[in-house]
Amino acid sequence: MSENFTPKAKTKIEIANRTFEFETGKVARQANGAVTVQCGETLVFSSACMSSAPMDVDFLPLRVDYQEKFSSAGKTLGGFLKREGRPTEQNILTSRLIDRPMRPMFPEGFFYDTQLLAYVWSYDGHNSPDVLGICAAGLALHLSDIPFPKAVAGVRVGRVGGNYIINPTTEEQKLSDLDLILAGTEDGILMIEGFCDYLTEDEVLESVLFGHSAIKKLCAHFDELRELAGKPKIEFTPQLPSSELNAKIEELFKAPLQTALKIAKKGEREEAQSAISKEALEKLESAEDDAYSARYINLAIKKLSSKLMRENVLKEGVRIDGRGPKDIRPITIEQSFLPRTHGSSLFTRGETQAVAVCTLGNQTMAQRYETLHEEGARSFYLQYSFPPFSVGEVGRVGPPSRREIGHGMLAERALAASIPHQDEFPYVIRLESNITESNGSSSMASVCGGCLSLMDAGVPVKTPISGIAMGLILEGSNYMVLSDILGAEDALGDMDLKIAGDDKAITAFQMDIKIEGITAEILSAALKQAKEGRVHILGKMLEVCPESRNELSVYAPKIRTLKIHPSKIGIVIGPGGKQIREITDSTGAEVNIDDTVSEEYAIVSLSSTDAEAINKAEKWVINLTSDVEIGKVYEGKIVSVVAFGVFVEIFSKQGLCHISELEHSRIDDIFKSDYKEGQTIEVKVLDINDRGQIRLSRKVLLPKKERPVKSDEKKEAEASS
Repeated sequence: MSENFTPKAKTKIEIANRTFEFETGKVARQANGAVTVQCGETLVFSSACMSSAPMDVDFLPLRVDYQEKFSSAGKTLGGFLKREGRPTEQNILTSRLIDRPMRPMFPEGFFYDTQLLAYVWSYDGHNSPDVLGICAAGLALHLSDIPFPKAVAGVRVGRVGGNYIINPTTEEQKLSDLDLILAGTEDGILMIEGFCDYLTEDEVLESVLFGHSAIKKLCAHFDELRELAGKPKIEFTPQLPSSELNAKIEELFKAPLQTALKIAKKGEREEAQSAISKEALEKLESAEDDAYSARYINLAIKKLSSKLMRENVLKEGVRIDGRGPKDIRPITIEQSFLPRTHGSSLFTRGETQAVAVCTLGNQTMAQRYETLHEEGARSFYLQYSFPPFSVGEVGRVGPPSRREIGHGMLAERALAASIPHQDEFPYVIRLESNITESNGSSSMASVCGGCLSLMDAGVPVKTPISGIAMGLILEGSNYMVLSDILGAEDALGDMDLKIAGDDKAITAFQMDIKIEGITAEILSAALKQAKEGRVHILGKMLEVCPESRNELSVYAPKIRTLKIHPSKIGIVIGPGGKQIREITDSTGAEVNIDDTVSEEYAIVSLSSTDAEAINKAEKWVINLTSDVEIGKVYEGKIVSVVAFGVFVEIFSKQGLCHISELEHSRIDDIFKSDYKEGQTIEVKVLDINDRGQIRLSRKVLLPKKERPVKSDEKKEAEASS
């Protein structure tokens, strides 16, 4: 808990016609730092707190939690429990967006337990709260006494009609072909999360630079606010190995570490490194001298490993597994890996492997969601699983971790641009990515394997999509971009840049930076090199699966869709759902109605493994929803025979075919004629009156018979001639 209250201060800044208001010192005054950020009527609160003493750990103990309060939009949760509890997927994804740019900015050796909390307290439906959460958390840290060195801010960038927009409204986001969230300092970018509808590398770079210009203005404003209301930063002693210990570790273990870091196989390399760490502890650990504790020895080993790996790359151009900077690991692909699934692929790249599975279904399989802005259902979603055996460990198994949710969403949105519209392919698509081995970039393996399983299932993807992870080693002005990075290169390097797309353009990109030194030149070089790698991987995929299957799996349900006028929905459903249940029970086909696709029509989906059941259900729905038109010819069923004609059912409506309209010849007694109930006849609609009564005729469709000429008429005709 902070020892002194934060001074009160309230300021405004306008960026791209958006007014941002920042206030501190009014609420949560006992926190180390606390602010509210407001844009329009959306207001987000964030607090920053740290423990009074460092923890006995060798990592930054930072926790970040973001929560959307449904009361902020005048709502309550739709389930049985009305109190916010377990974080939603949206909350977890936004927590990660806040965490990623903040974490690398904490000073090295800072091991105080630190917590960032962000809450949406007011939401106007127009101004998205997630980027405000990044700004609020960054400003709370900046104003606090926590030794956080610089202001960090975040913005969203959209593009409508070719024009970039800072923090587009929710309405503008629907029109945008770009959804980019980035965060950074006045001097550099720290985090990028972007999804787009096939943008080029140049367009992506342009959007990032455009967003950074707004971040610079926000960070400069945060500095001014710190002058007004910031607390003095606490002084702390970094918990780092001493120079003496670093020197001793390098003297004793540089050579064996050099050898270990050149072992290509992950398991063997980690085993060798583990043996070195164990030997270092045996030789140097001291219970009396804290400077030689296990924590500091392990930190020194890690620091030396990073130094040696980076030197090998920059000076020799050789990576841990012997590859050059641009080399991609070997790729093997096995399609239809699982015999009973609708589509599957086993994708292996080096020591990273994913079993991807595609499942097709009707609308009941859609993933429902509830957010502050809307409720709905996703017809395409990807679920990523990272079990502990994939890295040869024993660990927790249960609900998905934050990392699993984040990686799954990245892969999902990378592929979403290629998914056909529901009008073209009326299936709900569920993808699973089961990571069975991991040594770098399992999320991009999920993109590749996921795309291949879609194609194996017969989904007509717009274009095949591949993905690649890029790394960076930067020392001063000297740098090296690495393609298809290993896990160790991610951990010991300076950048993790993931790029997905086809052979021409990008659909998703994500970047995390551990340093501020990345420039537009470096990012441009990384994007260009990523395209080369992406196209190489895509070529390997297309060698095995050049196009989507022409037919769906025999185990996949068959789906047929009909468009109906929205006013007809109630007719298909019936009172209390009676009609739709009767269709399902009688035909065996499942019936679902989606009225969210268009204001002009609703889509009725009919699904079954039996084609005949779909045919019956389709005919039933057509009969219920079609309108009878004057002048059209229909086939109808006689539902009753009366003295003056027959009533014929067409599309669940009844019309009268008068006795005089049945035949060209006179019918004296209709009950003695051939017309019976249940008989099918062809009729033409003559008229529909104001009361909706339908007048039909059968005789106008019959050929006219010539009337026989009588003998006396014949004589009269001859005499006149």
